[in-house]
Formats: sequence, C-alpha cells, structure tokens
Amino acid sequence: MAATRLHRLCAVLALALLAAAPAAAERDPLEELQSLMDGRSTRKPNLRSIRAEGLRVFAAPFTVEDGFGDGPFDPNEQPPTAMGHRPTLQGNGLSLRVNGLDAQSCNECHSSVSHATMPPTLGIGGVGGLAQNAMPGATVLDVTDSSDTRIQYEPGHDPDLPLKFDGVADFNGRFINTPFLYGGGGVELLAKEMTADLQALLADARAGAPGTVTPLDTHGVNFGSITTLAGGQVALDVEGIGFVDNDQRAPEEVLVVRPFGRKGDAFSMRDFDRGAMQFHFGIQPVEVVGAGVDDDGDGVTDEITEVEMSALHVFDVTNPVPRVGKLDRDARRGRQLFGDIGCAECHVPALETRSRFLPLAHPEVPEDPFANVYLEIDLVRVGFRPAPGGGVIVPLFADLKRYDMGPGLAESLEGAAIPNEQFTTARLWGIADTGPYLHDGRATTLREAIEAHGGEALAARDAFAALDEADADSVIAFLSRLRTPRRPNEELIGRARRRR
Repeated sequence: MAATRLHRLCAVLALALLAAAPAAAERDPLEELQSLMDGRSTRKPNLRSIRAEGLRVFAAPFTVEDGFGDGPFDPNEQPPTAMGHRPTLQGNGLSLRVNGLDAQSCNECHSSVSHATMPPTLGIGGVGGLAQNAMPGATVLDVTDSSDTRIQYEPGHDPDLPLKFDGVADFNGRFINTPFLYGGGGVELLAKEMTADLQALLADARAGAPGTVTPLDTHGVNFGSITTLAGGQVALDVEGIGFVDNDQRAPEEVLVVRPFGRKGDAFSMRDFDRGAMQFHFGIQPVEVVGAGVDDDGDGVTDEITEVEMSALHVFDVTNPVPRVGKLDRDARRGRQLFGDIGCAECHVPALETRSRFLPLAHPEVPEDPFANVYLEIDLVRVGFRPAPGGGVIVPLFADLKRYDMGPGLAESLEGAAIPNEQFTTARLWGIADTGPYLHDGRATTLREAIEAHGGEALAARDAFAALDEADADSVIAFLSRLRTPRRPNEELIGRARRRR
C-alpha cells in the first residue's frame, strides 16, 4: 500500500513539474523551411505552420517599410511601364492603378469565396469583382473618347487604336479579372508532369530519324507535334502552348506547360507570384533582384526573401479543392449535354496525375520541373481524391491549353508575348460561385459567358445556342453545382503572425 501511495505521489509530482515547465518552443516555420531549402534538413516539416506563414505573406498589407511601392520615378527608364520606377498617380509615390501598383496585399483582390450568396461570402484565396481587375501593360486609356484636346496620343500603336469619337474608350493594355487559388496544387502538378513528358518527347525526336513526326501527347492532351530534321534538329508545330515568337526561342522553352494566369504565361504558382509581387505592390523578390540589392532605389533591400516566397508557394498549392454539389436529375441531364455539345473537349472534366506528390523547387527550372526539389506536398492530404494509378484526380474542367477565342474577346496589348486572341482554357470548377465571368469579367451570367465564345470555341457555342430552352437550362443547372470550397483556409486564421 505504501509503495502504491509513493508511486501515485511521484506521478502527481511529475505531472506538476511538467505543467510548471515552459512548453517546448515550436519550431520557427521559416527557419524550418529554410533548412529544407538549404539541404540542411530532411526532417518532416510542420506543414500547417508553414502554410500559416504563407497566409501571412498573402494577406498582411505591405507597408513602405517592407518596400511597398516603386522607387523614385526615373524619366530615363524605358519603357516607362517597366516595374521599379513607374510614375504614380498625382506623384503620390505608391499607387498607379493602371499598369499596377494597385493593391496592398494579395487577399485584397483574392477575397471572395462566393458571389452567389447574399451577401457575398468573403474569405481567403478567392476571386475578385470588377473593381479588383488588374490592367497591365497599358499606356493609353482613352477615358474621354479622344474628345479631350489636352491629351495627345502618339499614332502608330500596335495594335493601331482607332482613337475615334465613337463611344469606345480605347485601351492598349489588358483587363484581368482575379481568379481564385483553390485547387492550385493539382493544377501545378499536372503542368509539371506534362512539361516533363513534352521535354522527354523532344529528346526522343532529336534522336530520331529525319522525317519522324512525334505527337506531343501527354495526359490525354495533344499539344501538336515535332518533326525530326537532319542533324538532330527539330521543327515544332505546336498547339495551345508557346509564344508569338516560337521560332526565335529554343524548343525547350516553348514546350513548357504554363497553366497560371488568364493567358497561361506562368509555369508555377511561385512563377506567377514573382511577377505579381513586383507588378501589384512594387515588392521586389530577392530571387529576382538579388540579396542586398535595392534595385528600385526605395531604400529597402530584401523586400521579400526566398524563404518567404517559398512559404507563399506552400500556401498557394495547399489551398483546398473546389467541390461538386449534389446533382439532381436536371443537373445530371446537363452534365450529359455538356459533353454532347462539345464543351468537354476543352473543358475536360478531370485529368489524373501519375504521382500524388507535388514537388516544390528552388531555384525553379521551367524545363526541368523536378530539379532542385526541397519539399513534396501530398495532394491527397490537401483534399484531392486518389487516382487508381497512384496519382490524384484533378476535376478542373480544363486541359491546360490555350485557344483562339475569336476577335470579340481579343485583348489589345501592344507587343504581347502570347496572341491577344488566345486564352488558357478556363477551369470551370467553382464556376457557380465565381461570377463575373471570362478573362475580364464582362459576362455577368453563365449564359452570357457561353454566348461570348468564338474562334475555336464557336462550334460549341453554336451547339449550346441550338439547344431548346429546357436543355440549355439543364446545362446551366449542372454548371451551377460546381462550387468553391466551404470555409477555405479558416483553420489558419490566428496562426499567421503579423508581418515583421
């Protein structure tokens, strides 16, 4: 009995000492991430803490102390639209709105989980409305329809704007509606696997006999073909990938799947973020300008570090997956019609990856997505369903290609790297909650969005228009079941620290 009492007393004392002792310090998530990037650690990281750090980078407003805003205006910088020394509105030094310097945080524009609820459901990582549209590349915005004689425009713009008094406010930039981040990890993994396949096909073509034609097929999507020439040279005949000047670029650069951005011009979410930091906020990433370099002359160096960009990347690719609501009989009929009229040829309901693990790399090599990997994210833990082959199912309703959408939707950017009439296939998952629609938000309803399709999508548009009213309603009923995640990223709120 005495021994039992002694044992209990010792146990009570041990518990008391544990309660009184300071809790073990939680590992600093940025230090933990940095050790992975440096190769100093292979220890499994605390992913939620790293995601919370990424949320901090995503949602906390940048300040002048962080390097917010471009540096002093440089009249000698050409073109004047270049990031770093842009002119600012009324010389305020911080904001421009047309051609960037248009927000203070990422979540300022990615702020709506659903526009279909009343009131709209606000949240983290969502879409933006028309007021949040970005306007990159513009030097002309003819607000007064050329009736204001105080403004002189140089002729010869390419494209040559008419600048007539015709009710058209001519504009030579882009007008981009903000998409959401949800499900981005699956999209990035698909793109990386596709790119690896295309690069392997390129290597095979170079080793082949002259005259060999190699189809550029990957994950059930065709991007054109390669013809082998003499001496190991190749000729590309690509579809839905590449640039205006493919002939002046190495084939390796052309054969990179770039699924992010309305034009499909960023190969990873981190790649997109590098440009967005500079364009929207005047924040210069160390991985772009170098450590200790004040490239914009605003007196601040190391405005966003490589490890902070990595944390942001982790947050981006671990955003939850859009969902499909319950399909009633009408919606099931609409799903069938969606395929029958040709919509699913581009808006492929689902693609499958080979792996369930998304590799994150630094530095990134566009042509070699699996180089310099420091962390792998299990996408099943993020919410993707496992595929029978060991990968995950990505129900994105897209094919990661670009298509000519016709002159009615064409942009008017001068010197565009991607043709103004081409856009990457819109991912329809979540579409019920993400109006307005199309690249610039000009369509306020799903019907308007479908009816605006042209170019290579004209046949599907005409097939929809030929449906009777009941069948057309069924297609819309099906699309209305494609919903955004419930309460996305709310588990991270409170864990994210304020910007230091």
